[in-house]
Amino acid sequence: MKILAVDTSASPVSAALVSEGKLLGEFYLNVKTTHSQTLMPIVEALLRSSGTEIGEIDVFAVNAGPGSFTGVRIGTASVKGMSMPLDKPCAQVSTLESMAYGLPYRDGIVCAVMDARCSQVYNSLFRLNGGEVQRLTDDRALSIGELSAEIEGYTDTIYLVGDGADLCYERFGRDRENIVLPPQNIRYQHAYGTALAAAKAAEENRLVRSDALMPLYLRLPQAERELKAKQQNKERKDP
Repeated sequence: MKILAVDTSASPVSAALVSEGKLLGEFYLNVKTTHSQTLMPIVEALLRSSGTEIGEIDVFAVNAGPGSFTGVRIGTASVKGMSMPLDKPCAQVSTLESMAYGLPYRDGIVCAVMDARCSQVYNSLFRLNGGEVQRLTDDRALSIGELSAEIEGYTDTIYLVGDGADLCYERFGRDRENIVLPPQNIRYQHAYGTALAAAKAAEENRLVRSDALMPLYLRLPQAERELKAKQQNKERKDP
């Protein structure tokens, strides 16, 4: 089974090609250009470099969220566009879950955190046991203080990953011996982890048709949140 996976959920963009668990190739960029400019060129370069025709892909996978609202939309729309003409199934992967699959560690707790601004993070916890990934919590948005209090109960080694990892490490990680900040090359989400999570989804019959592929948001976009707040303020002021 060949899986083409992409990630556009944060500042970096990546694409990976995996066949029967083997990484055939991965392209990763972290430059100041929009994903609409970079994603499809690196997908094309990956397929060309690996000698793979797009029709050979069995599953198309994407980190569908949480993450940047614009980035997540670009990723899901691109995967829809590639998979729909071929009538190929898709894997709708949690960005946070892909981080756990992308770590090379065999045991411990993965604390995946993405900066959600306003002292909040998008977070989920996973247990690594012999290389297997077990979800411990749902994806959620919570304050850094709430997350700090929750993980106090764990004595296992805790790996902080994601673009919120540095922030959390400075806030509560430095003083705890069991909290580890992995090196940058494995700290952030990348498409290889997305592909591994997609392979697990395929095993468990959790793939979806391209028309069912949707972004996974934990919060409303900022514009909608601001509009909702204005409406609530207006309702409170009106007699």
